[in-house]
Amino acid sequence: MIIVSNIKMKIEHTEEDIKIKISKLLKADIKNFKNFHIRKKSIDARDKRDIRYVYSVSLNTANEDRYIKLPNVTRIAQDNFNSPFAAGKTKPAENGCVSAFEASAKAKPALKHRPVIAGSGPAGLFCALELSKAGCAPIVLERGADADTRLKDISNFLSAGLFNENSNVLFGEGGAGTFSDGKLTCATNDKRIPYILQTFAAFGAPPEILYESKPHIGTDYLAKTVKNMRGEIERSGGEVRFFNRLDRIETVVLPSKQTAVSGVWVKNANSEYFLETDAVVLAIGHSARDTLQMLHDTGISMKPKSFSVGMRFEHKREFINQLQYGRFHKQLPAADYKLAVKLSNGRGAYTFCMCPGGFVVPSVSEAGYLAVNGMSRYLRSAENSNSAVLISVTPDDFGGNSPLSGIAFQREFEKAAFKAGGGNYFAPAQKFGDFLNKVKTESFGGVTPSFKPGVTPVNMYDFFNEKFLDNIGEAILKMDEKLRGFAQNDAVLTGIETRSSSPVSVLRGDNLCSNILGVYPCGEGCGHAGGIVSSAADGIKCAEAILSII
Repeated sequence: MIIVSNIKMKIEHTEEDIKIKISKLLKADIKNFKNFHIRKKSIDARDKRDIRYVYSVSLNTANEDRYIKLPNVTRIAQDNFNSPFAAGKTKPAENGCVSAFEASAKAKPALKHRPVIAGSGPAGLFCALELSKAGCAPIVLERGADADTRLKDISNFLSAGLFNENSNVLFGEGGAGTFSDGKLTCATNDKRIPYILQTFAAFGAPPEILYESKPHIGTDYLAKTVKNMRGEIERSGGEVRFFNRLDRIETVVLPSKQTAVSGVWVKNANSEYFLETDAVVLAIGHSARDTLQMLHDTGISMKPKSFSVGMRFEHKREFINQLQYGRFHKQLPAADYKLAVKLSNGRGAYTFCMCPGGFVVPSVSEAGYLAVNGMSRYLRSAENSNSAVLISVTPDDFGGNSPLSGIAFQREFEKAAFKAGGGNYFAPAQKFGDFLNKVKTESFGGVTPSFKPGVTPVNMYDFFNEKFLDNIGEAILKMDEKLRGFAQNDAVLTGIETRSSSPVSVLRGDNLCSNILGVYPCGEGCGHAGGIVSSAADGIKCAEAILSII
């Protein structure tokens, strides 16, 4: 099989056009092409006068030895990349991908009891999927609701401000990632990534996530996908218990003097009960603050971690498309951007979780506090585009000696945002031109804020730390030097974003256990991942550790 890379196509083209171009390059007949698959698709917009799609494809054809010396042609072993497989019927193709179940040769771990997984975000789901396929019958504890109930509760919050502390944008089936853009980019080159993408596609995610350079699922597809994954976990012997929260961890001292988990206490609306277990995976997400407090009280080792704080910055989608694509802006999908600058005080500032054609949404897990995030549906067709503009903060900024000092730091900002919005889960918002002039926004201009249940026009300087706000202003002006027009006066700042990542790192050793044997800190909430894909990979790693195949 050969891969042909760097195939540049005009904006309007068909798959047949790609084959024709390859046939001219190879001087080969299209009729001889077999197993033709798009492996990568991206947009090259560096030259706004001549924007092109760029492809990499794999195929079989006769006399492949003739072509491997040509530019942009390489040879690989035959594989079944992109091969179709159905959830619950056929397992994802390996083709080099890593699955804890397959890699373990169906090895049975030395567990006396069923493993318990706290959390059903990507880390928890992938861990549960692997352990259930291995016959371990894991029990997944999810403090929130199933996806359908969660959708209804979030709808009530967005329309009427009715906050449910157990079922919201942060808590429930699929975790916080379900109500975001569903980005599947990952900074690491983990060998598990192809397997993760194929698994998502198997359970309902759009198939193009397998080849797009910046794949995303979208909130609408994610909710369906995680439901299908849960169904496969249950068919394989696992169990998912909604509205059941990990409440306490019981330990025992082994003859070796090592402290180990002996079981967990679980709390739901009606009762509290005990589960014996010798493996607990803490896939708790970055906002389970009460759980982190419980882990700290239990004596599990942790330390504060750097993270970032900022605001959502919102423009018209069409405006961002014009900045990025020029005259081609109506012919291409909603544009994204990624900007990073260094401030005069040495701090880093960057855009995060850019949501083309999306919405600014509440990111609330506690009554009386307010934080924001961004989300997009699959089509990314909403009127506005937004991203977070974030300023890096370190434990030196938090003060105090507690590993949980970062949470207290977040709460200060979120309490101020709740007050600034009017105490009804409206978010404080301000036009950027007014922000620079430090005056209250009286009315919005060309950009209508998308945040629900609503916004309160404010002067941010009446509510938040002046140095922090000055950093935000400087960051946006510096970003404008990289993307001219970004610092638009009518663009809207909505506050405040504090949940970009966990402020805590729950420590673990080479065996992936904490200082308590059998307790596996996992995913973004424990400081070991940063996004959907890396969290899923960490969930698989913890399954591998439990199966003793690290």
